[in-house]
Amino acid sequence: MNRLDERLNKILPTLTSENFRENRGLGNEVPFYAFDYPAESELQVREHIDFLVTQLSKAKPAMKVARVHLFQVLIEMLEARDFYDKAVKLQATKGGEALAKQLKGPLKAEKIADFITAKWPVDEYDAYLIDGVGSAYPIIRTHKLLNVLQPYTGLTPLVLFFPGEYDGQSLRLFGQLSDTPYYRAFRLVD
Repeated sequence: MNRLDERLNKILPTLTSENFRENRGLGNEVPFYAFDYPAESELQVREHIDFLVTQLSKAKPAMKVARVHLFQVLIEMLEARDFYDKAVKLQATKGGEALAKQLKGPLKAEKIADFITAKWPVDEYDAYLIDGVGSAYPIIRTHKLLNVLQPYTGLTPLVLFFPGEYDGQSLRLFGQLSDTPYYRAFRLVD
């Protein structure tokens, strides 16, 4: 068993633990967690998240978990504004940079947080699992979204599945792109 498999196998016991569900040991910090992994393992991690959601419903039937695929959220937001097809054409003709610039307003972090918490209301869920971060880059930066989500989610635990590295202070998407330091997340498992 490789290191990633070992870490993936620790997630379910962590999520079902009383410490996680009751935010114990956080010292009054926001219950945000990061699970970092090599970007090339994206498909394996995505499959494991599917497995987790299924197993969580069996292990803790009363625990309601919101599975939030960030890139799918962006698509849904664009479709709701009848902008998705235009965005695809813009990306094809002018490139990803032009698209990211054009979408800064419609898909800014505050609007994404509004959408997420409207679709998955915080008072109806016991935890959020967010993935699809790599696919959503460069449209949304992870640290911005996490900063904006904090007041929305309150004491509801949030787990960010992050294709890159998290050293406890900063997120490095794909292990290369340095993000603004984000100090408020805990490593989900070592």
